[in-house]
Amino acid sequence: MNRRVLLLEPPYKNKYPPMGLMKLATYFRRCNDSVRFFKGSLRDLALNLLSEEFYSSLGSAALAKYFPRFREYIKTGKSSLLDNIPGFLNLSNEIIIQDFRKRFRIQDYPKFDIIAVTTLFTFCWKETADTINGAKDFLAPHGRLLAGGVAASLVPEYLRQEIGETPEIITGTLSTPGIIDPDNKDIIDALPQDYSILDETEYTYPSRDAYFAYTTRGCIRHCPFCAVPILEPEYKKFCGIYEQLRYIDEHYGMKKDLLLMDNNVLASDRFGEIISEIKRCGFGKNASYLPPDEYGIALRNLQVGFSTRAYVRKIVGIYDATASRLPEKEQGDFYIFRENNGLLYPETATPEAVISADSYFRPLRTKYFHPVRRSRYVDFNQGIDARLVTESNMRLLAEINIRPLRIAFDHYSQRDIYVRAVRIAARFGIDDLSNYLLYNFEDEPDELYLRMKINVDLCEELGVKIYSFPMKYHPVRDPQYFRNRDYIGRHWNRKFIRAVQAVMNSTKGKIGKGVQFFGAAFGHDIHEFHEILYMPETFIIYREKYRLTLAEEWREKFRALSGTDSQEARAIIQRNTFTDDEISRAAPRVRDILQYYLLERE
Repeated sequence: MNRRVLLLEPPYKNKYPPMGLMKLATYFRRCNDSVRFFKGSLRDLALNLLSEEFYSSLGSAALAKYFPRFREYIKTGKSSLLDNIPGFLNLSNEIIIQDFRKRFRIQDYPKFDIIAVTTLFTFCWKETADTINGAKDFLAPHGRLLAGGVAASLVPEYLRQEIGETPEIITGTLSTPGIIDPDNKDIIDALPQDYSILDETEYTYPSRDAYFAYTTRGCIRHCPFCAVPILEPEYKKFCGIYEQLRYIDEHYGMKKDLLLMDNNVLASDRFGEIISEIKRCGFGKNASYLPPDEYGIALRNLQVGFSTRAYVRKIVGIYDATASRLPEKEQGDFYIFRENNGLLYPETATPEAVISADSYFRPLRTKYFHPVRRSRYVDFNQGIDARLVTESNMRLLAEINIRPLRIAFDHYSQRDIYVRAVRIAARFGIDDLSNYLLYNFEDEPDELYLRMKINVDLCEELGVKIYSFPMKYHPVRDPQYFRNRDYIGRHWNRKFIRAVQAVMNSTKGKIGKGVQFFGAAFGHDIHEFHEILYMPETFIIYREKYRLTLAEEWREKFRALSGTDSQEARAIIQRNTFTDDEISRAAPRVRDILQYYLLERE
């Protein structure tokens, strides 16, 4: 079809790549369309597009090393950037680059026939809405602007209010044939992901070196705090992954880990088949692999003309990484070679120049690239259902290289079920575990503490590692709260929420094994936990700095409060605002306590 397609992810921070866009990239390439992926500020995208277009109009590789200057001029219009560029300063070039500068200023951007924007968390609302609305400046006349993903599926009516009538909102998964082109019967959700698009962005996804897949879809539960029944209403008990992974190996190279996004894999009566397929994919017990030659894969894909922009960028990045390891003399020679061949920047490097440079670069790469065999792991990232754990299915889980095993522990009322599941896992030699602990829903603060304490005690008793990640409940469909993170559960208050977040800040977001570590972070008992909840945030984050000074002063005064003074102080602290007016009207002993809450974090 030869359409120009732009795939966009808003500039929020996220751990995992956009699976939907990766599958769309595969779909559009199979339609012979030109595909481009971008994550970040749309002004940066516009600047990139215009700068590349301008450089291409010059037709001179000798000017490649000045590309950063051309880009900065189009952004700022500073004429001094163009001084002393040999072979550039003539009337024609000046007029052309001034025109590109004007286009950037008036937002006359290059156009695309189809733009698809993914959405994720609803509390990233502003970034998401701004990206969709900003994408309209890149849309060709009669082009199509699509928005899909999590937020688009959960609150499409509110998204429509923000973005107007132009975009087409796609809800749910891409599992319906003809969802993009009515005559095309491909099921996009079943297509393998295009990993090459991840090399088109400067954003680095922490978990990019992994296969992302589903072995099941949906969940048999309908938990009131969960969005899965809306996003994946139908439970599918088996989704084959073997062919997808083999396709990825062949086109993009083997990945280290296998991240499975199943929401309730143990509910499948084909769980035995799922484990067999995971082992067939190379993730049995003690699995390891030899990292692939990324340079060789990228060069091969360039040679066949596949995703050239991505692989040129990737190879230029490999040039940079290799250069940093070269002796000074070789480093200098390599720089001159790259400069002479326009290979300093991905925007100026051509596929032909990269391919021609192979005879020079490959010996350097071979000399300094020595892959080492590495362990690889399976992660059922959304966790398994403790209520469905049996000796039989845990024995099967122990046959794969699972790390960590995530077991849901959403409610304190499930403690016996949860503890039983952990004990079974330990009995089968699975000793690296993790879980998310939902809080701020219908739980009380004490219940969060007790769940964390259970994990710490199980670590000591069973000799296992359990990493806990408290996760704040957020009503993703509530009109009042879905755009922000302000929701406070009925048993919680703003100060208690901030206290938990402050502790997590100091523990890098997780609670591991170790009674002393846990006691120092959250308190050795419920009484100490309550005190930490009321403690000034600065003292929580910088515990050691203030432990023997101001924090101890605060603690003595706080403990000494009684009667109406104690009630007034606690009510004000729970609101966590500490306005001058509120402090000035407080009782003297309360006012003395509140001064500690005005200390600012560094």
